[in-house]
Amino acid sequence: MTKGHTRVGVRVAIVDPLPVFRHGAVAALTAAGHVVQTPTDVVGWATASSEGIVVLTVLAENDWIGLTTLRAAQPQVKLVILLEDTAVAASVRAVKSGAVSVLPRRATPEALCRCIDAVVDGIAMLPTDVVTTLAAEAREHGTVVPVSLAKIGWLRALASGTTVSQLAVHAGYSERAMYRLLRDLYQDLGVGNRVEALILAHGRGWLR
Repeated sequence: MTKGHTRVGVRVAIVDPLPVFRHGAVAALTAAGHVVQTPTDVVGWATASSEGIVVLTVLAENDWIGLTTLRAAQPQVKLVILLEDTAVAASVRAVKSGAVSVLPRRATPEALCRCIDAVVDGIAMLPTDVVTTLAAEAREHGTVVPVSLAKIGWLRALASGTTVSQLAVHAGYSERAMYRLLRDLYQDLGVGNRVEALILAHGRGWLR
């Protein structure tokens, strides 16, 4: 945190099967100024407001299904995925399922706080090997749909930390319409979410 700057807290949901883990995460993030809850119905929590971050531990296949359900119910919510399996394939799967950041479950409370702060600032936190793998996949799949300069501008704005709400105001759309237009853009690019789109855009030199 920058000296003299007070970070505005955000709504954060912690979803993990271990009470001790949840307690530690809640204590750390609450101390950092965030409003933290441990909802049993995370889909309901997420759909109650478009703003917020869900920290979700994925341990088994049922958790992946829950992640897909959550993403489908509320695409605007930001997802930080904690993985016991730190293999690149699992992290790549998390990003393709909608995660904006991925951390090992054994990460310290301080690392989790830094990750949440980064997400608030519009920055994804991913292992280097994951970024490399996603970039390689992006290079293998060229888009067949022309991308306008305006849409490349949207990607540049998102990469610089502009929120979707701010982008919508600048582009002259409602926030809901902006999310829909961005989803269409990601589909045109052959990617599943913002992180993948920005990796692809970086690889093509659009963010310079």
